[in-house]
Amino acid sequence: MSARTGIRRAAVLAASASLILVAVPTGNAAPAKLDGPQLAKKLTKSVTLDGVNRHLIAFQRIADRTGGSRAAGTPGYDASVEYVAGKLRGAGFDVTTPEFTYPVQITDAAVAEVGSTTYENIPLEFSPQTPVGGVTGPLRVVPASDATPGCEAADFGGQDFTGAIALVPRGACTFDVKHRNAAAAGAVAVVVSNNAEGTLAGVTLGAPGVVPTGGVTRADGAALAARAGEPVTVDLRYHEEERVSRNVVAQTRTGRKDNVVVAGAHLDSVEVGAGINDNGTGSAGLLETALQLGSSPKVGNAVRFAWWGAEELGVIGSEKYVRSLTFEQQLDIALYLNFDMIGSPNAAYFVYDGDDSDGVGAGEGPYGSAQIEQAFVDYLEVEKGVPTEGTDFSGRSDYGEFIANGIPAGGLFTGAEGVKTEAQAAKWGGTAGVAYDPNYHGPGDDLGNVDRKALDRNSDALAWVTASYAISTEDVNGVPPRAKRAETRAAAARSPHVEEHHHSHADVA
Repeated sequence: MSARTGIRRAAVLAASASLILVAVPTGNAAPAKLDGPQLAKKLTKSVTLDGVNRHLIAFQRIADRTGGSRAAGTPGYDASVEYVAGKLRGAGFDVTTPEFTYPVQITDAAVAEVGSTTYENIPLEFSPQTPVGGVTGPLRVVPASDATPGCEAADFGGQDFTGAIALVPRGACTFDVKHRNAAAAGAVAVVVSNNAEGTLAGVTLGAPGVVPTGGVTRADGAALAARAGEPVTVDLRYHEEERVSRNVVAQTRTGRKDNVVVAGAHLDSVEVGAGINDNGTGSAGLLETALQLGSSPKVGNAVRFAWWGAEELGVIGSEKYVRSLTFEQQLDIALYLNFDMIGSPNAAYFVYDGDDSDGVGAGEGPYGSAQIEQAFVDYLEVEKGVPTEGTDFSGRSDYGEFIANGIPAGGLFTGAEGVKTEAQAAKWGGTAGVAYDPNYHGPGDDLGNVDRKALDRNSDALAWVTASYAISTEDVNGVPPRAKRAETRAAAARSPHVEEHHHSHADVA
């Protein structure tokens, strides 16, 4: 049990006894196990690593047959949509593939020039553009003197960044935070150096930026750093074109349609690779859970499974989907569960921090998010014996638009470009000082880029929590399970009718 789950855990468990009961061991008793709904127990056993891994193999072969990528707008993405939709239709689901449009950033200039040497410098999504010919200033390097370079304003102290081009290492916090700190220090442009092999493509600031920001490879970043102080010209220009992509949505035929459990994962990769961990793992775990649950399970609440498109281009597919729903249709959604990277090769065991008890910055989610967090924590820590940590609702994945509309959310994440600490390696294994996914957004994100033990554990957690909420969301939104509603109706029918006596003024003495 993690330190953050003490008093809060007791309160939440008391409120959610209909969903999960915990048996506490004493002495030499067997380890604690969760006494959850039978459906959750059955589904967790049915969702096997072999089944999940088979879908990963399919995604890899799709990428290999279509140019090496499953990015939105590529034949690999279209083939991934057809694979997932075909499997679901074969299992009896009613499947839709709703279209949406999204802007594509077409690069016109993407360089950083020092003297006679030109480096590819790819503009980040939402980066402002430079004028034609770019902006020029002295190159200032933010040193990687600690584990969070560029993440604090103090990292830009000791040098004059006024009118400069800032070279910042990737990792530990968002690109948006790094580039805003650089701009506040006076930088007129930012170059982010990758911390893994490959180009820094398909990444985003997440919101309109304040200074032009591009990304270079790790090798080019090292070469640039060696030329600190020299004049550098950054030229970042692009135009946008509208493209069409698709989501995949399938809902069980059974269960309440006005209290739906939505579980989602993004299906697209970045352009440079097959995206097997990001996000083949989440997509595969979700698909196997849907297939094993079936299209007509005995549930109280319908389950809607979704595979989102164009997430890597700015979390577009899920955003467009939620915005397409009326307010009443949004009210029909009880909660949202998100699964984005659940098998990172140097895996962490992160659960989205629904109540902001970890204090990592973005604040708590809508009411019910803390309970969702606790359900995942309980399964991983009690059933699997795996300690967890909270991770911020940073806005980098598909929960964002659900949360923005008041829908409680939660989910799992095994880490991306962030670096595993010594303490994390001690409790989870793996290698300290190395990114959770060294191949994040790179060409090496293939079948060899997966921790299958983490994938197995997280797929089980995915299945358990999804099935549990399919039975009851009472702890999240007060909607009781079907059996409890039936008992309440039966009790009301058995109660004697109490007549009301109405008195006129004449009845009063």
